[in-house]
Amino acid sequence: MDRIWLKNYPAGVPTEIDTTQYSSLVALLEECFAKYRDRRAFICMDKAISYGELDDMSRDFAAYLQSTGLKFGDRVAVMMPNVLQYPVATSGILRAGMTVVNVNPLYTPRELEHQLNDSGAEAIVILENFATTLEKIIKNTRVKHVILANMGDMLGFPKGAIVNLVVRKVKKMVPAYSLPDAVQFKAALASGKGKALSTRAITPDDVAFLQYTGGTTGVSKGATLLHRNIVANVLQNDAWLQPSLSKEPKVDQLMIVTALPLYHIFALTACFLLGMRAGGVCLLIPNPRDIAGFVKELQKYKVHDFPAVNTLFNALLNHPDFGKIDFSQLKIAVGGGMAVQRAVAERWLKATGVPVVEGYGLSETSPTLTCTPGDSNEFTGTIGLPVPSTEVSIRDDDGNEVPMGSPGEICARGPQVMAGYWQRPEETAQVMTKDGFFRTGDIGVMDEKGRFKIVDRKKDMVLVSGFNVYPNEVEDVIAMHPGVLECAVIGVPDAASGEAVKAFVVRRDPALTDTELSKFLAEQLTNYKRPKIIEFRDELPKTPVGKILRRALRDEPAKQKAA
Repeated sequence: MDRIWLKNYPAGVPTEIDTTQYSSLVALLEECFAKYRDRRAFICMDKAISYGELDDMSRDFAAYLQSTGLKFGDRVAVMMPNVLQYPVATSGILRAGMTVVNVNPLYTPRELEHQLNDSGAEAIVILENFATTLEKIIKNTRVKHVILANMGDMLGFPKGAIVNLVVRKVKKMVPAYSLPDAVQFKAALASGKGKALSTRAITPDDVAFLQYTGGTTGVSKGATLLHRNIVANVLQNDAWLQPSLSKEPKVDQLMIVTALPLYHIFALTACFLLGMRAGGVCLLIPNPRDIAGFVKELQKYKVHDFPAVNTLFNALLNHPDFGKIDFSQLKIAVGGGMAVQRAVAERWLKATGVPVVEGYGLSETSPTLTCTPGDSNEFTGTIGLPVPSTEVSIRDDDGNEVPMGSPGEICARGPQVMAGYWQRPEETAQVMTKDGFFRTGDIGVMDEKGRFKIVDRKKDMVLVSGFNVYPNEVEDVIAMHPGVLECAVIGVPDAASGEAVKAFVVRRDPALTDTELSKFLAEQLTNYKRPKIIEFRDELPKTPVGKILRRALRDEPAKQKAA
């Protein structure tokens, strides 16, 4: 394979990276703790914690976890939004030699139960706002240890007490729950303080994270990301973005807007871990859906690095106070998770003077595979070039490379590619080629400059605001309703979220309404997975053997337009 993209690499970006310079992600983090000890590491609701404080607190949390009887390699779930406890807990779990299982805080009991059982998690760190979800299913899991955090835990007095009062009493954001054996997060830190921390060596091949993604079987599966996978992608991203981050004027400390959820692989790597590597500070936004509040927060700071999804860029641009934000020190805006629309990118460039560079990757690849060069001065509409030490190949269904400019499946090989799906060897084999390339399921083309562009999706996956939704899972839940005979789910274009979920339903009960079905689904699926549109039909298109044809449903608008 001719790696023609190397001829178009930005000046100063190496074609290869040394993935052996750190023995583990913990070694990288501990270097940052020591090197930047007095700098701010994270800011949330005006409260900052330093690298030194993060070092001390995460060490205490690691010692606490080890003192509970949890063993090296055990899985610990983290179910929190972007609050200060997240980096403390995650760093502590890794330093204890355990594996982080990132969980979407908005999961329903059914979704949470599956992920806890599939991962085999024996402990969970959870914000109390979501404790009622855990209470409903904990008896069906292996979880023995619950560590409860609250919004005001780390904000100091009196702000912490005020925030907790507002969250619990005024906004009533903490539903009643009963977890009598749970330990408070602050108590766990206090318990670990002064305890010996086992320093058994953590190797590159130990599991750092289980990042759950949808599956063709209708249930989510864990992408097994080893320490070496994550370290590689942090170093790849760091090298790739240097042309942007080193632009004049120089800044004392890089500030990264962290509005994307840290439990998602994009923010985990591009904000939290890349920020640590750079000695930067992450501005944590717990609820980016509150655009007015987000804009007010941005008005307080001069930010330098702004990773986001298209829908977030668009929502900010459409807020009346967006123009009051000072972007004079913004060096780079990175779009990922979903396609960046040209109209949005052009408005962003005009408003901020900084183009959106678009990256591409998946949970299975830690995530970055390709990115637009950081020294770009315009939006290219491509997903850019492969990052250092990464090979990308466009292949047909038989695994053969297609001619340049011809569409085929995007396949990738590099040190950031996962070890496989957690305890699912057959599904792992299905996505790996004989020569070690990962099949992404996306259809793309490569041009003469080595730039890649996505043209379609091979999979039926729906992409809602950067989150993967797998039709099989949604269909399985719809089919659980006794009034449903059969169903099919597809993605349809949506101005707000890029794509939206649409369900086609054949009724078993003629009296079934979309309102009744939507209410049922709200109890089973987190918000972004729920169908935005429900259309009842007398029958669904099928193959001669009876398989429902989703593609025929997707093609209907085009056929109707042609007619």
